[in-house]
Amino acid sequence: QVQLVESGGGSVQAGGSLTLSCAASGYTYGRDSVAWFRQTPGKEHEGVASLDPHGMTCYADFVKGRFTISKNNDKNTHILEMNSLQPEDTAMYYCASYFLNKGGCAERLVPRYKYWGQGTQVTVSS
Repeated sequence: QVQLVESGGGSVQAGGSLTLSCAASGYTYGRDSVAWFRQTPGKEHEGVASLDPHGMTCYADFVKGRFTISKNNDKNTHILEMNSLQPEDTAMYYCASYFLNKGGCAERLVPRYKYWGQGTQVTVSS
């Protein structure tokens, strides 16, 4: 059974940093694309960052220069480093892997992934 488990969420003040991790079990990331999404109540999943099998990263405009996505194949984990957090970054963050579509940056920020974590809450206070 495939499981993705996020960790690292929490509460920080504006300007602070958090690092989210997504550990996989029953599955090896290998050469699959991985991604992070976020969701606030009443809204759809919003693409934050993706990393394709060739190491190409893609970021939503609202996180460029602040967030970094990476993957540790030895630990079968992928990471989202978040810096300069703002109150508008408050959301439930979800990791995902195994991209179901084909395409470039824009397509990889659409929530068309096979495996999903349960989410970790990030709250940023002003």
